[in-house]
Amino acid sequence: MKTATKKNFSKTYYILLTYYLSFLIFAFIIDTPSNIFKGMKNIILEPDILITDYIAIGGIGATFVNSALLSIIIICILIFIGIKPNGSTLAALLTTTGFGFFGKNILNVWPIFFGVWLYSKYQKEPFFNYILIAIFGTTLSPTVVQFKSYGVFTNLFALSCGIIISISMGFILPPIASYCMKLHQGYNLYNTGLAAGLLSTVLMSILRAVGINFPSRLFWSKGNNNLFLGLLLFMFLSMIILGYFLDKKAFKKLPMLFKESGVLISDFYIVYGSGVTFINMGILGIVYTCYILIIGGDLNGPTLGGLFTVVGFGGFGKHIKNTLPIVIGTALCSLLNIWPINSPSMILAALFSTTLAPISGHFGWIFGLISGFLHVCIAMNVAYLHGGLNLYNNGFAGGIVAMFLVPLIIEFRKDVLS
Repeated sequence: MKTATKKNFSKTYYILLTYYLSFLIFAFIIDTPSNIFKGMKNIILEPDILITDYIAIGGIGATFVNSALLSIIIICILIFIGIKPNGSTLAALLTTTGFGFFGKNILNVWPIFFGVWLYSKYQKEPFFNYILIAIFGTTLSPTVVQFKSYGVFTNLFALSCGIIISISMGFILPPIASYCMKLHQGYNLYNTGLAAGLLSTVLMSILRAVGINFPSRLFWSKGNNNLFLGLLLFMFLSMIILGYFLDKKAFKKLPMLFKESGVLISDFYIVYGSGVTFINMGILGIVYTCYILIIGGDLNGPTLGGLFTVVGFGGFGKHIKNTLPIVIGTALCSLLNIWPINSPSMILAALFSTTLAPISGHFGWIFGLISGFLHVCIAMNVAYLHGGLNLYNNGFAGGIVAMFLVPLIIEFRKDVLS
């Protein structure tokens, strides 16, 4: 039994590495090395705050290379420090993969990593215990180059400020993230998004007090739906097929997974195995890719980021039954609000609103609809607070929704449901 488990552990990393190698092959098929190099330069040097589509500023080839290289490096780090695959590592890895398309690159993530590593040394604990916070904490990576865009400081001074502040944020992020779990009680899957939102809001409040503010950005590419649709369907269908070959009984176990609430910590990989987990991930990917196309949205850097994040959390709390009511709630909100359902912010709010899947899974679909509705309203307003420095804007919004809604549900649900 132990041998079989070890094989599954190694297979999972091999499978993910194969996907990332296919990203690299895809990149060099559709673009030239010189264009990819120029695009990578743009991706590294340009500001990364929300919403910065790397495909728009660096091209398709460079963006896929960035995402693949960043993901491969993270896998190597996990292997080096002895982390075996589980639901949380899948979520962290594929979230990194997704944000490798908008906001995170092969250079800007490391000051945050270093800050978390310093905290582990301060606590005299192994970095092993903090690696997931370090990976998710790279949501704050736009801070590294953002001061350069202010236009007042020299490039060297601006970069130095960005690096020092990023390391400091990484250092204090772990205790904040730990406390945030108590605030939402496990009903917001993007816990680090809430912690980073609070931290970056404090930072921006200080910066604005001394007259420093950052202009908002919207880089959003269009016209690649057909190209990306084929790639995504191949990847997500292959996950389902691989899941079956990893566990011939996986489809029989799937209904049991769908009964899980998803409240943190819900590790589907550990409970049900890699086979069921990959099938669940593939299903989520196909369903929400279709959702984007049905509403007339664009497949681009940010929406690929949303899709890969949803898929990653298919191993750690999300499935079609507990996410669909949330997304339907966001769609209902679009009928009443001022933002079209296929606008950039609405598409991202719908995909990332699935951070609230545990509310739907635990309390039922009606509260899922309500939380999805509320999530849109809040997500559209909190980005100003952190100035776009927190890439997990919806994790911040989701945390606020959970802190507001869950106590009310617990207090009044008996009357509501009677």
